[in-house]
Amino acid sequence: MASTTASRRPWRRVILALSVVLLIVLLTALFTLWQLQYRPPQDGRSWDSRAPAAVADDLGWQAVGGDSGQTKFSALGQITPNNVGRLERVWTYRTGEVARRGDAIRWSKFEATPIIADGKLVLCTPFNRVVALDPASGREIWAFDAKLNLDVNHRPQNMFNCRGLAQFADSRAPAGGVCARRLFMATADRRLIALDARTGARCPDFGVNGEATVVALAETHDPTDVQITAAPAVIGDVVVVGSSVADGTWAHASAGTVHAFDARSGKLRWTFDPYPGGGRATGAANVWSSISADPARDMVFLPTSSPSPEYYGGERQGDDRLANAIVALRASTGERLWSFQAVHHDLWDYDVPQAPALFTLRRHGLMIPALAFATKQGFLFVLDRLTGKPLYPVIERPVPQSDVPGERTAPTQPFSTLPRLSRQSFRPEDAFGVLILDKRACRRRFEALRNEGLFTPPSTRGTVLMPSRGGGSNWGGVAIDPASNRLVVNSNDFVDAVRLVPRAEFHPRKPSRGIPQLGAPYAATEIGTMSRLGMFCSPPPWGLLNAIDLDTGKLAWRKTLGTTAGLAPLGIALKWGTPNLGGPLMTGSGLVFIAATADSKLRAFRTSDGEELWAGDLPAGGQASPMTYAIGGRQYVVMASGGHFALQTKKGDYVVAYALPRK
Repeated sequence: MASTTASRRPWRRVILALSVVLLIVLLTALFTLWQLQYRPPQDGRSWDSRAPAAVADDLGWQAVGGDSGQTKFSALGQITPNNVGRLERVWTYRTGEVARRGDAIRWSKFEATPIIADGKLVLCTPFNRVVALDPASGREIWAFDAKLNLDVNHRPQNMFNCRGLAQFADSRAPAGGVCARRLFMATADRRLIALDARTGARCPDFGVNGEATVVALAETHDPTDVQITAAPAVIGDVVVVGSSVADGTWAHASAGTVHAFDARSGKLRWTFDPYPGGGRATGAANVWSSISADPARDMVFLPTSSPSPEYYGGERQGDDRLANAIVALRASTGERLWSFQAVHHDLWDYDVPQAPALFTLRRHGLMIPALAFATKQGFLFVLDRLTGKPLYPVIERPVPQSDVPGERTAPTQPFSTLPRLSRQSFRPEDAFGVLILDKRACRRRFEALRNEGLFTPPSTRGTVLMPSRGGGSNWGGVAIDPASNRLVVNSNDFVDAVRLVPRAEFHPRKPSRGIPQLGAPYAATEIGTMSRLGMFCSPPPWGLLNAIDLDTGKLAWRKTLGTTAGLAPLGIALKWGTPNLGGPLMTGSGLVFIAATADSKLRAFRTSDGEELWAGDLPAGGQASPMTYAIGGRQYVVMASGGHFALQTKKGDYVVAYALPRK
């Protein structure tokens, strides 16, 4: 026994020596990263220290996108590039959901953008509780709880979420009367609720006890299959509501029908199904994101998603023309006016994830009603709002074809000629790693996968997706300054991968990576694209902020968005960008405000050149979009801060307001 033990000692010494070497290498790498760590942009800068001039009250932020056209712009300018570095947090409100919901908070996403209604700041929590706050102090005025059925979330395909509210001013109601101004909230358990904006009480004349059923449980596969997470849209006296259908569960998912209700009575006015027809082996193509509208023209614009199942389309032949599209309807009747498809026969979960922003394009002396939207595949499209025709060229290009039996890939896909918002290809030799072993492991993982650039079809050997299924651009959408016609949009820039698995072989070792596609001949699994140190295998930057001049169609600037503080070991903050969810806000003084990143900060950039001027810490993840208003001579920037399940950011239930010091 003694001799055997002695014979093992040299090997132990070798193993110990190798461990020490690896530890030294790791510590050296971490020290190098620490030396490069991010410094707040305001350090050492001289800011305008004068007390800000008072600003007139402006409570015009009355929709989640600022206005019905979703431009995310405010003309306010008390906060400027010269004084933004002096911003401070002036009040914080807690919704109480962390204590109230217990373990369910894990499955939530606080993505709400507040609006101003009846002089109050109002928003919804991820659990469909509405709160009205004093916009100057953050003091709670009233609260309403929809008593959400928590069974809507047996599993995390859909999560607890409410991105915002809509409002309706009833011109027929007496001033100050009950529900003369009403708020609308769509719930995760598929109801539409009308509240008196003054008191928070239910509107008794709307539906039954102030609510209407949008999608009945009998119309779904189970309680988790359909939720509603985005704010409704109000056009005239019509309330339009989309839905969120769970991805990846069913081949024949629930229908993605859009519903429109009378704003006074709650009666159903019309419905629109982006994938009509009974008995089909598909579903979804739903409108899960925000909806934009042109009330003067009685038009509503729907961003539709992919049909089910996401990664195999052999049983839904054709281009699925109203899926993955912007669809324009007559708001009063639901009549389809035009549609523009951004992806034909989607096999990549490349939904149109955002409402288009409505603006006026100046060209050859003409003022053209237009809209702009960005996509998960990293394209920006600009269309004529009245016809849906591209105002910048869109080219149909041949794309790789599927080798999966039964699949019929679209031969071409639309490519925008405007500047791309993120990378659209990734080669194994481009693999990234802080350590050489990390880099090699990433490279080996991707060498075996099918990889022919954008729109490479899913395959049984595994397929590289660049951009990822999360984008490119996601639900936060674009912001547009109408004076300069400058568009700003954030985007993700990291690789993803998916593999098709024949039904009989589908036994995922990690259920969280399993995509069952029940009823289809193929399931799918996610392929890990993170290194052993928990960083992306594709090289940084992983998050970007882009500015486009809409009059010329040229890139104005592009900046890295976020630091690695929430990704890298020991919280090291390298300015390499991060995955981001949430949108920008633009102001008339030439500022862009945005959070969205995994490092829990709210940032301000200069619109003219993209220089980052200020970064303020948030108490939890900031996966929402900021908004702004002025009251009592002071401009406020307000942000929901509650974290996000998918980005693994810190959970909370905060609403925070920033303003300049009074002196």
